[in-house]
Amino acid sequence: MAKGYARYVLLLMVGINLLNYLDRYVAAAVAPQVQDELHLTNSEVGLFGTAFLLVYAIAAIPFGYWGDRGVRKTVIGVGVTIWSIATVLTGFARNYAQLFLSRAVVGIGEASYYPAGTSLMSDWFPKEQRARVMSLWGAGSTIGIALGYAGGGYIADALGWRAAFFIAGIPGLLLAFLAFQMREPLRGAVEKAGPAVARTAEASFRKFLDLLKIPTLRATIISQTLLFFVLASNAFWLPTVLQRRFEMSSTRAGLLSGAVIVVGGLIGTLAGGWLADRRALKSPGAHLETGIVGFLAGAVLIAIAIVSPLNVGPIPVFVPVFLVTVVCLYLYSGPFTAVAQNVVSPGLRASAVTLLLFIAHVFGDSHAPFDIGYLSDRFGGNLTLALLITSPTLLVLAAVAAATGLRTVKIDTDKMEQEWAAKGAAAPELAPV
Repeated sequence: MAKGYARYVLLLMVGINLLNYLDRYVAAAVAPQVQDELHLTNSEVGLFGTAFLLVYAIAAIPFGYWGDRGVRKTVIGVGVTIWSIATVLTGFARNYAQLFLSRAVVGIGEASYYPAGTSLMSDWFPKEQRARVMSLWGAGSTIGIALGYAGGGYIADALGWRAAFFIAGIPGLLLAFLAFQMREPLRGAVEKAGPAVARTAEASFRKFLDLLKIPTLRATIISQTLLFFVLASNAFWLPTVLQRRFEMSSTRAGLLSGAVIVVGGLIGTLAGGWLADRRALKSPGAHLETGIVGFLAGAVLIAIAIVSPLNVGPIPVFVPVFLVTVVCLYLYSGPFTAVAQNVVSPGLRASAVTLLLFIAHVFGDSHAPFDIGYLSDRFGGNLTLALLITSPTLLVLAAVAAATGLRTVKIDTDKMEQEWAAKGAAAPELAPV
């Protein structure tokens, strides 16, 4: 029964994650219609992306703290409710201020979900399965992106852009209700030492900052911060590159870009978890190794894609090479999430995710599209050169950063398990909620 219920929780969380990303990207799909009706500039539209990520990163701090002190299913349910209502309200926006505010609130709601959700699922599945489980969870985001792009655009053309937000937001209220009904597992329930202490026993601001003292966690955060810059800059500028280098229409470039990122991301996310869990039977550094190999292969492949010949068009070289690049870059997703949970005490796992979200978004992807645009202006508008300089370089640095955790991952994992076992010997167990 427990295994069956854990699978139900995973299915529900995949569905919520799908809506999480659908609600984000439906705004991108309907942006032209919104821009025309409300008479917005490109800068005003572009500001939504940066504002969302910054609000998302900052709001993750209090919600992550709550996730380690409170009932996680409640944190998740509240978050899904907030962002779903905010998405629906976006459809009622009559001016830029209302539109901006509603999208900012979406960031607040979504910030509550991921830290608490990661912690909760880590208490339903043991570390031997976590990379695969986290990869399946991450696959929901890839499907959500695809549905946000395709479904949002289709609905906007057929029924108007407001209808796209209404239809995207309402299902979230149902999933929020189901989230509130979930069982709350004991913290550390599937660790070797079993559950140990009360839910409020560990979380504190000092311990939140002390997480950076864990070498393996620090390595994954630095590595992902560098990676996020590459992912965000390429996702944002890829349609423009296709239009300028291969003289494609904006419609075809957008469709091709979305297809490459979604298909490659889905394959890479699922494959990474499976590969890491299999290799973990032989190597304690398997989760990090999977990401490192992906980053290094991606550094080479993305350079080939960027400089692919113009005379043959995008299909023979650029598209297949960039597709494999995306697969390689997404191999890290499940494994890095799993290893970050493995080296952190069950009572601080939501805080660990919060720390990642804050650092990686503030210093990684929130400013990446602007940075590439600014750098290309310095090169006379050469966007290709800006991407060629930054992407392979940062991917190699991401691999180096992740590699610094190889010698500490087993030490940090064993230390966490020993400390958790000691807490279990000193405190009574709790009944699940």
